[in-house]
Amino acid sequence: MSNSHVETSAAGSQIEDEKASVEKYRVSNDVTGTFAEDINPNAERALIRKLDVAFLPLFTLIYMLNFVDRTAIGNAKIAGLEHDLGMAGVDYNVMLTIFFLAYFIFEIPSNLALKHFGSVWLALMVVIFGIATICTAFVQNYGGLIATRVILGIAEGGMLPGLSYILSRYYRRSELVMRIGVFVGLGPSLAGAFGGLLASGLLHISDIGTVKSWRKIFLVEGVITTGIGLLCVLFMPADPQKTRLLSEPERALALARLSADQVIATRGRKERTTLRLVIRAFNFNTAIYALCFILVNISFQGLSLFLPTVVASLGHFTTVESQLRTVPPYVVSAVWALVNAYISLRMKKRAVPLIVSALLMVIGYVIAVGTKNDHARYAACFLSIAGSAPTGPMLVTWGADNAAPDTVKAVTTALIPCFGVVGSIIAVWTYLPADAPNFHQGNSLNLATSILTCILVAIGAAYVRWENGKRERGERDYRLVGKSEDELVQLGSLHPSFRYQI
Repeated sequence: MSNSHVETSAAGSQIEDEKASVEKYRVSNDVTGTFAEDINPNAERALIRKLDVAFLPLFTLIYMLNFVDRTAIGNAKIAGLEHDLGMAGVDYNVMLTIFFLAYFIFEIPSNLALKHFGSVWLALMVVIFGIATICTAFVQNYGGLIATRVILGIAEGGMLPGLSYILSRYYRRSELVMRIGVFVGLGPSLAGAFGGLLASGLLHISDIGTVKSWRKIFLVEGVITTGIGLLCVLFMPADPQKTRLLSEPERALALARLSADQVIATRGRKERTTLRLVIRAFNFNTAIYALCFILVNISFQGLSLFLPTVVASLGHFTTVESQLRTVPPYVVSAVWALVNAYISLRMKKRAVPLIVSALLMVIGYVIAVGTKNDHARYAACFLSIAGSAPTGPMLVTWGADNAAPDTVKAVTTALIPCFGVVGSIIAVWTYLPADAPNFHQGNSLNLATSILTCILVAIGAAYVRWENGKRERGERDYRLVGKSEDELVQLGSLHPSFRYQI
């Protein structure tokens, strides 16, 4: 027998030994004594219902307020903000750019802080961005507005990745898409509808002391947000290992579900944060999802921030009439966000629902670019917003699905929307006053980004299928060789038994 044959056999034997040790560790590490096949389906369904009632309304409300406070600037713009603060030219666009830069810088640090301090961190961020919104009602110049927007960006930066990360600590990978789809899909859509209605209503009521016109929008919205943030400090559910939301049997079941959903059972424990694990989040999958998020945000954030301006250009409307006409597109997008998440849940696929939503955007921008008919262009807003609203959360879900262990998941769920902010910064410059009323340049750019999103999602799905095939054939088993039990846990999504979600 040749030496090479002996070496190959020895290596194969070592891999088999490592696989056996992995299975042994998987069982012995689950101190709850509950295995995947032993989880009571009725108890699990009851737990999921309890989690849904506890998390989904609260997280939808938090993210809705996040978006209301962010996009109130668009409603204030057509109500006289620029004139009152002496803004001219592209001052508005510069202000939005600075906001998104602060948002971008703080996303990953915020999620790592959340992993360390727990959910109270996010509750405090809600309070802070509520206070920043209140302060905006009292600014007297452009510099004051910039200062409040920087604080708002810092506080809001960790909200989407933070809420997504908390859900990933309670739900299985297959369940996550519907939950993130609900709060991220509904939140901005309801915010767009609620923000438009609230702004139009506030502009009709009497002044609140010295607070007049657009300032009433920021004051009232900020007070609401701050109050809810203070309640969140008291009631935001903590990590499943110590939350008061669950009884001891429910906690054991929740941790068993987390273990059953992992290649190596960890009982919900968080591994130590290391630079190596942080760097691991920067991979091909994350790059594809982040690039898609950039492209989608160019459309969604641009149209959201400028929708009142775009709608106002479609006819001779009063300020209040323009505000009210921004509501219906968001209502439609809320419905589609839920339908899209449900389709993904039933199909157990992410790529197909993503491509369908991106195609809605393509159709919307084809109409916007191809016609000057005001009614058709208004209809295009429905398609463009409906297509882009669920795409961001679906990308974050896809990233969370395919990221492990915990540190990698925390960084990934922050990294994707973090780079997506680059799209938001670009979006600030897509709907410029010189391009009104048809906004041909902005709509053409968004058409191109929507088409490219479809292509990139298809590439991401093809890569996942290719990588899963290599694991099925045992071509990644070499990663098990010579690994300690702790190192096996830290393999996470690199483990040969881990299967990426398509």
